[in-house]
Amino acid sequence: MKKVRIMISSTEQKAKLRKEIANAVKVLPEGYLRSAGAGIGERLAALPEYRAAKTVLAFASTALEPDIWPFLRRVLADGKRLALPVCSGPGLMEFRAVTDLDALAPGRYGILEPPAECEPVPPRAIDFAVIPCVTCNGAGDRLGHGGGYYDRFLTAYNGPAAVVCLEALMREDIPIGPLDKPVPIVVTERDTYRR
Repeated sequence: MKKVRIMISSTEQKAKLRKEIANAVKVLPEGYLRSAGAGIGERLAALPEYRAAKTVLAFASTALEPDIWPFLRRVLADGKRLALPVCSGPGLMEFRAVTDLDALAPGRYGILEPPAECEPVPPRAIDFAVIPCVTCNGAGDRLGHGGGYYDRFLTAYNGPAAVVCLEALMREDIPIGPLDKPVPIVVTERDTYRR
């Protein structure tokens, strides 16, 4: 049976859930983000959508997210073009091709980004997108960090996408609003869910 998305969203609900997840991250076992990130990377690389892709959009994970750096290195080793986001304004991202992960530098919000001289990648050139979240459910409803960057991207993007989440941080009831876009594939270190 297909799940029905119920729009129950408020800024307060989202803020409360973000705080709950931030507290849950603080008590994760040491090394969990690294080991879970390795499992997530293996699952991503096994997806037929990834294998068929020539250009992969991903993100530079922070210390509070699953460590997907080994996956980023694998994308490059597999001979695919790796695109990473650059925050170009409030709620706006552009994407640049990366060939050297050591060239990334902190951008807006302190997240590592490609330098300006990297080749721009238009969204229509992306064959597979890996999307971050604070938390999500198995139906692909995700809670982001609140800027709407990825929801705007997903509104215009028609290709395959996977949201990555730690299994320990998944929640069934995600507050969603009319602008929140579900992601068709959810990848954790333990499982892959499809809408």
